[in-house]
Amino acid sequence: MIIIDTEVYKDYFLLCILELSTGKTRRFEMYEGKTFAVADVKNLMQRYTTVSFNGNNFDLPIITAALAGKSCAQLKEICDEIITSHVPGWQIYDKHGLDRSTLWDHIDIIDVAPGSGSLKIYGGRLHTPMLQDLPIKPESSITPAMRKQLRDYCVNDLVMTAALYEYLKPTIELRVQMSKEYGMDLRSKSDAQIAETIIKFELNKRTSKTYRPPVLKDYSFVYKDPKIIKFTSKQLTDVYSRIRKDKFTLGGSGSVVMLEWLRDECIVIGSTEYRMGIGGLHSCEKSQYVVAGEDELLSDFDVASYYPNIILQQNLAPDSLGKPFLDVYQTILDRRIKAKRAGDKVTAETLKIAVNGSFGKLGSKYSALYAPEILIQTTITGQFALLMLIERFEIAGGRVVSANTDGVVVLYKKELEQTIAQIAWDWMLDTSFQLEESRYSALASRDVNNYVAIKLDGSVKCKGVFAAGGLAKNPDREIIYDAVAQYIANGTAIETTIHACTDIKKFLVLRKVNGGGVWRGIYLGRAVRFYLSTSIPIDECIHYSTNSNRVPKSSGAMPLMVLPKNFPTDVDCEAYIYAAQDLLVEIGYVGKKDRAGATRKGENAEWDM
Repeated sequence: MIIIDTEVYKDYFLLCILELSTGKTRRFEMYEGKTFAVADVKNLMQRYTTVSFNGNNFDLPIITAALAGKSCAQLKEICDEIITSHVPGWQIYDKHGLDRSTLWDHIDIIDVAPGSGSLKIYGGRLHTPMLQDLPIKPESSITPAMRKQLRDYCVNDLVMTAALYEYLKPTIELRVQMSKEYGMDLRSKSDAQIAETIIKFELNKRTSKTYRPPVLKDYSFVYKDPKIIKFTSKQLTDVYSRIRKDKFTLGGSGSVVMLEWLRDECIVIGSTEYRMGIGGLHSCEKSQYVVAGEDELLSDFDVASYYPNIILQQNLAPDSLGKPFLDVYQTILDRRIKAKRAGDKVTAETLKIAVNGSFGKLGSKYSALYAPEILIQTTITGQFALLMLIERFEIAGGRVVSANTDGVVVLYKKELEQTIAQIAWDWMLDTSFQLEESRYSALASRDVNNYVAIKLDGSVKCKGVFAAGGLAKNPDREIIYDAVAQYIANGTAIETTIHACTDIKKFLVLRKVNGGGVWRGIYLGRAVRFYLSTSIPIDECIHYSTNSNRVPKSSGAMPLMVLPKNFPTDVDCEAYIYAAQDLLVEIGYVGKKDRAGATRKGENAEWDM
């Protein structure tokens, strides 16, 4: 298995290869006086499984063109066309008469990686040793002295791609198993793409039909009564009645346009406010710290497989697919449950992708599963059903302190334990959905999407900014959130956690900087990482190269494009302590007057939470 990457200039072409098993690299170049080693490259491409980041749409067409004898100038024209047109790779092949029947065994990981980002951003999220942007402008003419710069740069990209591949390896191995089961190559597809592919495959087996995206013009629809919703309050009854009379329409992108009145509607139940939306329900709490007293319980009720079960319970099949869709969907869900109970993790995870990944395709006009009315019928039903549960909890004397998409957190007296349990049971009978309960001793929320929940055994459940880093979000001073979580969970002093940490990665901020960031006249790139330093004046920062504006959170920051072997001696721990203490205010744990005062050079306000 080899990682591949290319660099293309009008008078220079470079293909670099990294062999995963040995770590060895090879390069193949073309410039004036040096021809491209066509036979050697063909041999490598045919012998190895190749891995790339965006190779299907960029590197493979470019390599194919080089093997077909295109010059550097011609490769540059194709390269520029790919970048500016954003057309899929197969169109580039066809337009330039390139042979796309070549049997190369290739894995493109750009869609496998969750979230979105450039290779540099993913590298920053994985804390790869070096972040480096293209060192030479794309329109430049490459001199012999510049070639080493490009070779080193390309090898660093290979290292980042290899790190991303290793991180995604379990996911890719699962896709390998799925590819064998379904007889098609799924290794380079996202979860949503796999879900659509599997469902279309299963539908075709049943109906022998080919399924394509439906075309919906001047399309509108109404939300239909699911026959499981009933409210007591006038506001909820009125909202429920009104939404069934209104019409939903589609925007230019094919997505559903939110009803203006519904977007502005503030639903109040007890002391908590709620907002409905296209995607789901959410409560509107800010700076909230809830602790269960000695005579109280704090329960989190989550609905299991909420949206899939709504689809099946309500028999929601896209018009273009009909009842066979429900048969396939039910079969997949049943198989997943059976595999999960049998301990067959591979099959269970495979089918989980098919079940969960398919839902997002309901809102994509480019998908054969496109059915905006089913999307709305599902999400609105889910929101009303949760509001029904919330209303029942509140009437019984509980206080719902948070709600989001598929679950609610309720605080209640211990004497109401059986009552709350009965309400949950009755709701499950009324709706046919399944609730799963977890209990907390405390819940500290910056908002509904960012919180720390303390479980009864003292462990913590973290969401949003408090959760551990991964491929879906940029590092942003993780030590601050770790310190706050430990302080709330077991009383560990903020200062203790921060001073004890010697992992610089916990202190880093990674930012995407459109146009590139500049520090002290040095161009850093479009993905920059940095930490707050005692050696940098507070009025000094990283700037956007395009307009000289300050990059957020970079005042007094030290760029760290290359990770050091040792923990830097100039990390401004006091500033991180200050920010963590400020976060305690944001989650309602303490008031501002109670916050102990670590400050830095006039209180670095932009580092407040």
